[in-house]
Amino acid sequence: VVSTGAYRVSVKTGGSITIPCRYDLKYKNNVKYLCKVGHLQICSPDVQTDHFKSIDKASISHDINKQTFTVTMTDLGTEDSGRYWCAVEINGGSDVMIERFQLSVTAGTPELYVDQQEVTGVEGGSVIVKCYYRNTGNRKWCKIRDSVQCVWENSGTTEGKSVTLQQTTDATRGNVLTVTISGLKMDSTGWYRCGVGDLMMPVHITVRQQTTTQSTSTMTRGQGEGHHEVIITHSSTKTPS
Repeated sequence: VVSTGAYRVSVKTGGSITIPCRYDLKYKNNVKYLCKVGHLQICSPDVQTDHFKSIDKASISHDINKQTFTVTMTDLGTEDSGRYWCAVEINGGSDVMIERFQLSVTAGTPELYVDQQEVTGVEGGSVIVKCYYRNTGNRKWCKIRDSVQCVWENSGTTEGKSVTLQQTTDATRGNVLTVTISGLKMDSTGWYRCGVGDLMMPVHITVRQQTTTQSTSTMTRGQGEGHHEVIITHSSTKTPS
């Protein structure tokens, strides 16, 4: 079973959160669930759709090729705080827990948050993710795959990409952990986590290819029989929107 351990996520009242749940390939065709401690009926095997019946604020999207299903919870209130787990159904009844997290919904500023959970970069380029937090603890940036690969406190590499962590303080937002990932590759696309202590915030990075376009123009120089044409080619690289 693939599990990245229990962690906490903090969300502001009325906000939303997306949680990636990565599972073993052998479970790719099994029914996927989100379960909440104390309400086991939401994990019952009669739930055979891609949407929850007992947790009406949550929905699932599933990418079999990435061995991941994502749980998105919206319009959250303090009553939604609690312990959750992602699970898959086995043999028509039993469940296997593959991810655990504690959800804290607060009226104030979340303990750890990012401006957006979806970030886009270009192959060969870099992306910057800023994580804002107010608690103390070890700072890290992790890539979620078959195993969780993390860079702690300063800098390092994950799967051949350079990752730099820089700690600063913002006058209005407090502590800021700036994560810079350089040398992006197409297979860098996937889910990552910014972490401080036991708090985590998932971030999905999409890497796109650069596109190069060329245009040609002709300029005539000289007069009479001595004139000649000059072919000028312009190349430009565009970042896909």
